[in-house]
Amino acid sequence: MKPRQGQRPGQRPGQRPGQRRGQRQGQLKKEEAQKARLAEALASWVPKTEFGKKVKSGEIKTIDQILDKGGKILEAEIVDTLLPELEYELITIGQSKGKFGGGKRSIWKQTQKKTKEGNKPKFATVAVIGNRKGYVGIGYGKAKETVPAREKAIRQAKLNIIKVKYGCGSWDCACGEQHSIPMEVSGKCSSVIVKLIPAPKGTGLVVHKELKKILDLAGIKDIYSRTFGKTNTQLNLVKACIESLKQLSKVKTK
Repeated sequence: MKPRQGQRPGQRPGQRPGQRRGQRQGQLKKEEAQKARLAEALASWVPKTEFGKKVKSGEIKTIDQILDKGGKILEAEIVDTLLPELEYELITIGQSKGKFGGGKRSIWKQTQKKTKEGNKPKFATVAVIGNRKGYVGIGYGKAKETVPAREKAIRQAKLNIIKVKYGCGSWDCACGEQHSIPMEVSGKCSSVIVKLIPAPKGTGLVVHKELKKILDLAGIKDIYSRTFGKTNTQLNLVKACIESLKQLSKVKTK
């Protein structure tokens, strides 16, 4: 049997390059356990908001019925029910200790509080969720340990989910397919400005590596970007990117 295009000889379908068979099986078992826990949590979910009760009863079947009306989602279970195929990534907003005063980028931002009992550390992180089909959101979480901080960030990202419009707004392409954005947009957070520019088909994501995580989970395949301000502050950078994606929903397109 010949390997598929981009697949190395001896590599199994669905296996990442350099990943062993045991690691792949362990990852699949972990994903199955997460799905089982999610299904159990949704089964025992008792909604408290109006949107939650309508989703539970089946009156609301798509998340567009909430977002198009400008409704605010206050329960993460609403998103879990309507968008079951969500994925998440963590943004590198912190820096771990390194040798000779240097440091390496980390997904955890650690802070400490000085008290009489000693140092009390806290961990913060930023999560990005999306289904690669036009829905994306970011959330910030902080806790005394890393796992609760990650769970808080993912839950907050679900509450902040937005819809992204696709299009082909590049003058060099005009193919009419939904592979980029329909027009040039920009967003601002503090001193950081992110400008997203439509790109012709086959260009790829020509953006900052942290913005790639957002645009990839949003389902955008080709795009250019320009950034201004203090872009080393990753939190403001990703917030400015989300603000620019929000601008797409404010303009009606054919």
